[in-house]
Amino acid sequence: METIAGTSSSQQAGIDSEIMARLAGPWHLVTIEQPDANGVMGALKVAGLLVLTPDGHMTIQVRNMESFDVDNPYSSGGYEASYGTITLDSANSTFIYHVEGALVQDLMGQDLPRSYRLADDRLILTSTRADEEWRVVWRRSGNDGLKPQAQGF
Repeated sequence: METIAGTSSSQQAGIDSEIMARLAGPWHLVTIEQPDANGVMGALKVAGLLVLTPDGHMTIQVRNMESFDVDNPYSSGGYEASYGTITLDSANSTFIYHVEGALVQDLMGQDLPRSYRLADDRLILTSTRADEEWRVVWRRSGNDGLKPQAQGF
């Protein structure tokens, strides 16, 4: 079976394994950018952790440091927490996040499409849904002894 022109399914599986190895590990949140009422992207003051495993499990924890009473489709009381698995489509630099459990119960059972880009020690995620405009930047966690801090652009 061909998955990409000239790439067999076994070659694609090898590519997917390489990408999963690059995505796997802990990532600290750098920023979440969302459009304001005028469509201008602004950064929220946030802190968070994303962990991906080589076999495709993912968990996310995010705290809005500016407002603890904000609710949205992903968070309650300024806090987001979810876990599940991903199905990778490395040919298109996307994955589907299959939410198994979440603080916001309406998320459970949803399949959330995401686009990803790796840039040095950064993982940049965006939604591929037309009704969502945001960008999240994560920094690879290392053993550098630095504690993550709430940041914004």
